[in-house]
Amino acid sequence: MTSSINLLIADDHALIREGLRKILSIEPRINVVGEVTDGQQAVEFCRQQPVDIVLMDINMPVMNSIEACRLIKQNNPRVGIIALTIHDQDEYLFELIKYGISGYVLKDVHPDQLIQTILGVARGESFIPPALTAKVLAEFSRLTSVDHHDKKHSTLTERELEVLKQVAKGQSNKDIAKTLFISEKTVKNHLTNIFQKIGVVDRTQAALYAIKEKLVDL
Repeated sequence: MTSSINLLIADDHALIREGLRKILSIEPRINVVGEVTDGQQAVEFCRQQPVDIVLMDINMPVMNSIEACRLIKQNNPRVGIIALTIHDQDEYLFELIKYGISGYVLKDVHPDQLIQTILGVARGESFIPPALTAKVLAEFSRLTSVDHHDKKHSTLTERELEVLKQVAKGQSNKDIAKTLFISEKTVKNHLTNIFQKIGVVDRTQAALYAIKEKLVDL
């Protein structure tokens, strides 16, 4: 990673924002470009300024985090969003995943883990706590049970299926390229095709799809 990561902090508590800024200041690759106090401000900031990652409180005033996430991703799908919460609020998590969050962490997360999550999301990876994965999969399966007969992955090529399985195992683009003996650019091209074919918008949704359809054993 050669360039710095432009990060926006979105939280209505001043002490939380100050604490996050201090934690992130120790990582030279992360550049905190702004702080906002509600969901609407987060959406407007991302429209006006170059932002790579939004670190967003899950309970936002004025506009909730779900709507803010939807609008931010609608305006710029490449912005990575990491949701912050003080509780395992899995009822919000599924909605946020549908609209494209890349990470979900508790506010008591260890500083090193938070930084690694941000760096990972900037590389195009996703992070959902393992303790919540089962709940998300159960809800995902319930809501899509009516389409159980529709095997969208049947349209994937053999190579695309291999890439999807690696994504479900949590592999980065670099790791996938090394495993399959292809370039990272080719991996990205495959991912674009995979997302389109199975009807998802990011790696997290693709991984959940692969697990739900039992395309990979974890």
